[in-house]
Amino acid sequence: MALFDGIKRQLRSVIEWQQPDANCLFQQWTDNGDEIKNASTLIVGPGQGCIFVYKGKVQAVIQEPCAINLKTDNIPFWTTISRVMQFFESEHKVGIYFFKRTDIIDQKWGTTSAIKYQDPQYHFPVGLKAFGNYSYRIVEPRHLFEAVVGSQEAFYIDDFRTVMASRFLQPLSDFLASSHFSYTDIDQNRDDIALEMRTTLSGIFTGLGLHLTDFRIEGTDFDEETQSRINRIADLTAEAQAAKAAGLDYAQLQQLEAMREAARNEGGGAGMGMGLGAGISFGQNLSQAITPPTAAASNITTKLTELKSLLDAGLISDEDYASKKQQLLNDF
Repeated sequence: MALFDGIKRQLRSVIEWQQPDANCLFQQWTDNGDEIKNASTLIVGPGQGCIFVYKGKVQAVIQEPCAINLKTDNIPFWTTISRVMQFFESEHKVGIYFFKRTDIIDQKWGTTSAIKYQDPQYHFPVGLKAFGNYSYRIVEPRHLFEAVVGSQEAFYIDDFRTVMASRFLQPLSDFLASSHFSYTDIDQNRDDIALEMRTTLSGIFTGLGLHLTDFRIEGTDFDEETQSRINRIADLTAEAQAAKAAGLDYAQLQQLEAMREAARNEGGGAGMGMGLGAGISFGQNLSQAITPPTAAASNITTKLTELKSLLDAGLISDEDYASKKQQLLNDF
């Protein structure tokens, strides 16, 4: 078997990237680099490119489909390499790396942590998460090879996604900090944010030898603390609208709610269970705060005050008081 393998290597005549992994960006041709001198043809297929490395330096880059006769075609760097390798076992192996030239599409991205910025309208900290997809292609393979791939035998799309993961966070943080978008504006301005992000990220991709062909934000979400604040704002807004519909301002609605809670809790310091004078004072303060007083509020205050007076005078029992008070509150 070993003899057969040796003969097979000597008869090898073609160097090509056969059935490349769909997830592979760069891959070294590894079939015994010292036997490359016996090959006669290099084939670079559609959607492929090829990089030649010798003595740790890139000697040439092929970016178009072709078939090169290594023995007769005029390729100066290859002639030098071949001459060296014919006379002795060179310690400087020839490296041939194939790479993908087709578009790499629908690559998922997402913020690794919530992006913090100050909401310009509500003035509280917002924690935003975002995710989407992007597409790109290799345009300067030599630069990407030297800056990122290096001496790895294979470099995959997933490897590059890891490289880029942290690079999405800062541009998005900077844009949100300067855009003056409130949390309510994020979704309706998603396309504008994506366009700004693409402009900024294009420079980063170009610096790595790539062209960013597409960038999209598919969805956004807020962290738990921000969501809690948003829910509170929604509740307060709903209460304010309810007060307006009832002809009250929000402060008046809060006072009425406080009176109702106090009446329910006789043991509280502001409850109807306090002395008659304090109860009357409470009702008067409330009456003065609401201008003009509503008939319903004035009526319930008077009846509750009178009911408490009857209880304090011993004219009704605790059970009668509790039953009548609950009836009044329910009617209110």
